[in-house]
Order: sequence, then structure tokens, then C-alpha cells
Amino acid sequence: MISRRELFLAGACAIGAGAAYALVPRRHVSLLGAASVASIVPRMIPGWTSRDVTDLVAPKIENSLAARLYGETVGRVYQNPTTGAEIMMLLAHGDTQSDDLQLHRPEVCYPAFGFAIFDNHPIDVSLKGDIGIPSRSLVAKAPDRQEVIVYWSRLGEYLPIDRKQQQLDRLKTAMAGVVADGMLARFSMVGFEPPVATAVMLAFIRQLVLTVAPAHRAAVIGTLRAEALFRSGL
Repeated sequence: MISRRELFLAGACAIGAGAAYALVPRRHVSLLGAASVASIVPRMIPGWTSRDVTDLVAPKIENSLAARLYGETVGRVYQNPTTGAEIMMLLAHGDTQSDDLQLHRPEVCYPAFGFAIFDNHPIDVSLKGDIGIPSRSLVAKAPDRQEVIVYWSRLGEYLPIDRKQQQLDRLKTAMAGVVADGMLARFSMVGFEPPVATAVMLAFIRQLVLTVAPAHRAAVIGTLRAEALFRSGL
């Protein structure tokens, strides 16, 4: 005979199982849709030309974590012919963000390649008025190289500014029953002091985002900001 205690435990387990099932994401949402990152981000920005590069990230190995994280990576160097300034851009898109597959943030990745991280702080990339991209600015130093970096990450509709917030946003997305895509947008410069490099990159990023067709901006900055730009006439 089953005791009342056993029935209670069985009921509790059933409730727990039901709650766990409710938290399992079941709807996939991709803001990139059927487009590719390379096709939506313009090669020509006013005042800048570009060339494709392949050495901004470690080579992808079949079935490696990097290969599973990012379905597409786009590496370009944009050059200003007048000033000679060069901005390295890396856009990495992952179709699925989960516990195991989450965007790798530069402050975690750069030290793995021998860099020390300095001056790591939040920064807002202003697009128009109060419309901006929550981002991070940091300086990565190696014995023979200093790289000034501005980047943001998009996880579904969220733009987390640090690793802790990224984990919380992923949890909120999962609780909504959604498997979301994600994108890392990283821009960096060498050969310039941080204040100068940061100012150049902030102006460039604004130009780049506004050059992306309105229909595709959500994939880069999320729907809320993309729609706000469109309503503002940009």
C-alpha cells in the first residue's frame, strides 16, 4: 500500500516536473531571420572603405564550441582614406543561445590570447537623442599591442552589458519559452590612445547602424531601438 507520505512526494515531484517542463524553451526566435549578417551590414560607410579579413577570430574547427556558438562570423577592416584610421569589426551571430551556448564576451576571450584587460566600463553608443546602444569599452594590452575595444552583445531582444546580466537575460528568455538568437558586435582600433580611438569608433558605429536598412536593424540592435530610430525618421 502506498503511504500518504509517498503520495505527497509523488505529487510534489509531478509539480516539479511540470514546472521544469514549463521552463523548457519551445519557440525559436531569430531577429536575423533568413538574412545573413554579411548581407545586411554595408561594406561602404560614408567616408570609409572596407576589406574582408579572416584573422580577427580563432579559426573555426568542426564540432568545436566556437563552431557551435556562431553560425556566421563577419570580419572586416574599415579604413578612412583621409586620416588613415582603421577600425576592425567583428560581427558574430549564433542562432541558438542556451546554457551551453552563450556569446563569448571580449573581456573573457582576450585574456585567453595573452592580453590583459584594463579600463573595462559600460558605455552608451548614441544613435539619436536618447536612443543608444548599451555597450562596453575596454583596453586590451599585450606586450607588443594595445587594442581599444567597443562592443555590445544582443541576446534575443536584450542587450546585456556584463556577463551576469547576460545570464539573467538568458534565463528570462528561457522562462518566456523562447530559444533566442544572439549577436556579438565588436569594434577595435590599434595605434591610437583610448580617448581618441573611442571617439572615432563611436562616430563610426553610429554611421554603420544608420546605414543598415531599417528592416534589418533589429538583428543588430534589437527591435525596440530599431523601431525608435524608424519613428524618428532615420
